[in-house]
Amino acid sequence: MPHVLTNRVRISRRALLQGLTAAGTPVVVGLPPLVSMFNSHGTAYAAAPTAPPKPIETRFVLWFNGNGIPERYWIPAEEGTDYRMTPCLSPLAAYRRDFHVLSGVDNAAANGQGNGHTNSMSGLMTGTQFTGRGPSGPSVDQVIANRIGGESRFRSLQIGVAQESFGESMQRNMSWSGYERALPPEMIPHRLFDRLFGQREEGWVNRKRSILDAVQNDATALKKKLPTDDQNRLDEHMAGIRDLERAIAALPEEYRRVEAPDFDGDMKDWPRIAKLQSDLLVQALATRQTRVASYMLTKCQSISRFPWLGYTSARHHDYTHAEGRVSGADGAEGQRVLRDICKWHVEEFAYLVAKLKSIPEGDGSVFDRTALIFVHEHAEANPHKNSGLAMLVAGGVGKMAKGRHTRVTGTAGDIYLTVADEIVGAGIGKFPTATRKISSLLA
Repeated sequence: MPHVLTNRVRISRRALLQGLTAAGTPVVVGLPPLVSMFNSHGTAYAAAPTAPPKPIETRFVLWFNGNGIPERYWIPAEEGTDYRMTPCLSPLAAYRRDFHVLSGVDNAAANGQGNGHTNSMSGLMTGTQFTGRGPSGPSVDQVIANRIGGESRFRSLQIGVAQESFGESMQRNMSWSGYERALPPEMIPHRLFDRLFGQREEGWVNRKRSILDAVQNDATALKKKLPTDDQNRLDEHMAGIRDLERAIAALPEEYRRVEAPDFDGDMKDWPRIAKLQSDLLVQALATRQTRVASYMLTKCQSISRFPWLGYTSARHHDYTHAEGRVSGADGAEGQRVLRDICKWHVEEFAYLVAKLKSIPEGDGSVFDRTALIFVHEHAEANPHKNSGLAMLVAGGVGKMAKGRHTRVTGTAGDIYLTVADEIVGAGIGKFPTATRKISSLLA
């Protein structure tokens, strides 16, 4: 980073803007990574003036999409760095050097009771078998959060997009704190915004007021101390928050609530909601409000339609079975539909990657201090295949090997243990179904 400061104002990475609404409700706005927070080595200043600078901590994000994949359109045929980008992975072409494609991963705890989806989901997220109501232990994001989440405002965040009510708790939740204890994802952008920034006064956006009004005095006082580049970055950060406020306020009124249980889950503009949720996740990571998050784009055994892709004759789950033999589509056509659905999943993941890379931090970006794992509950969707799963491991963390496709011999637990301990530095030490660390994941 070319403008890291050494002799001017020093700001702790933990600094916040604080204020109160007219009703006395507290508001907190996290600061973006400012040049004034880092020394010449890109190391963050500590909260106490006499404390030594600390390396910037690595974040962890677990990203999930329901149902499986069409392997022929998702998994590259070639291994190594010269693999050809598949149709499903093509939205990530610009970030080829920033992620590692894994195939051949086994979900070793997917056996046992369940409908093929519930037992797979339990094994994938927790490395434990499905009990009939949930998993037998905590999900990997919570295992990591228990080790690195304690110093953040939020130990972890659970974020969702699809408001499907279909199925059991195992299908609607990806994060679990322990035995049968679900941590439901927040699917309403309004609520996630309020959680990150503080409860809004009723109707303040409609009155053209903002949470920024409540922290304006604090922001003005801070801005006077900052060099020009940081002043500009603070202005951009505040403008971005206001844009988020307006975008959320512009959502239809019905988006403020979760529909009744008989609601079929169809939503015409999931991409709009997904991007808002990703924007809020990036805000939380960049301002160090959390270091651990899970992101559930679609539910396990998802039964939603995709009108923005032009596919409404059948539901997601329908396209995954019997070679996609659904009304009006033969097997090959059904697979192509599933290809397009999975490509959209990757488009949303690519959006998050781009956002993380756009925020400078120290001598790199927020993406450079984030490790992300992208998973599905199955490999080939039709047979509920639990062997040969495909995953993406992404991020800019130095120890991570990227820009290649590797067929591994190992379990999901092996992948999680390797990323958690060798890349994130969480020191979890063990994880169910993990027997070794995957050396090919490490540079």
